[in-house]
Amino acid sequence: MNWIYDPWPWYIAGPLIALVMFLLLFVGKQFGMSSNLRSACAAMGAGKASDFFKFDWKAQRWNLMVVLGAILGGFIASNYMSDNTVEINPEVAQQLARDYHITSAGESYLPPEIFSPEALSDPFKVFILLLGGLLVGFGARYAGGCTSGHAISGLSNLQLPSLIAVIGFFIGGLLMIHIIYPFIF
Repeated sequence: MNWIYDPWPWYIAGPLIALVMFLLLFVGKQFGMSSNLRSACAAMGAGKASDFFKFDWKAQRWNLMVVLGAILGGFIASNYMSDNTVEINPEVAQQLARDYHITSAGESYLPPEIFSPEALSDPFKVFILLLGGLLVGFGARYAGGCTSGHAISGLSNLQLPSLIAVIGFFIGGLLMIHIIYPFIF
């Protein structure tokens, strides 16, 4: 096993995630990514436009470091520790090609059929992606957090609202990919 290029096994990655959750719980913090966007907007002065962003963002500076770490870690991992391909089961790749017209399965993280410059020159696709982003943002705010906050931090704290939110996220994802996506593309 080449630890630099191979995914870490569950018995290493899982306990590391649990350790981070324990440390955050120990110091009285909760993990999540969507709240970081609020902190970033507040730091850039969005409080002048909306009361939602008027809060002491400096008390949440540690959260902004989490975002910076995720960005830097993702950059380092994708550019220096990966060949940027995704191993996909051949049956899943066939289903993606057959049902969703995604023939690039296993070649890149983002399917170029949706995210390439050529695909993004289609105003309809750009509109759908922007609308999807707005709905995800609204959903994360309405649910009181995003999938990472609820699924990792909330479930590890045995919070019933997080369980309900995670179930809702998965149901929404399944409805999107199996019912709505085929009609859009």
